[in-house]
Amino acid sequence: MADKPTNDTRTADYFARLDHPLADVVQALRNVILSADPEVGEQIKWNSPAYYYTGEMKPFDPKEYKRDIVVFHLRKPDSVLLIFPTGAQIDDPTGLLEGKFTDGRKTASFKSVEEVDTKAGHLRTVIRQWLALVER
Repeated sequence: MADKPTNDTRTADYFARLDHPLADVVQALRNVILSADPEVGEQIKWNSPAYYYTGEMKPFDPKEYKRDIVVFHLRKPDSVLLIFPTGAQIDDPTGLLEGKFTDGRKTASFKSVEEVDTKAGHLRTVIRQWLALVER
């Protein structure tokens, strides 16, 4: 019986096979997200790259997505959408997060590496704001 692939292996395989017109934008966003804090981990969840808090937390119902920070949505060829499942809880002083979804999520859209470079500080701020809300 083969061992189940690790998050690192699954993620590396995903990015090695990524066929998206804005793959360079995806990689730039990935770098920004992972650089925001050492306790941000990476996995493939919902068939997409997903980023989560790796540290200790108080017990919670997994359906509350309290560990999940942000997930890529790569269905459009002309933009890369980041979905923050609990983004409505974030006090976003940057204005990066958009949307009024009844389930509490927020989004951020990117169309170029230049846009990622311009908004990198905002994205790190939003992730750090999210991390400040973690119930440890």
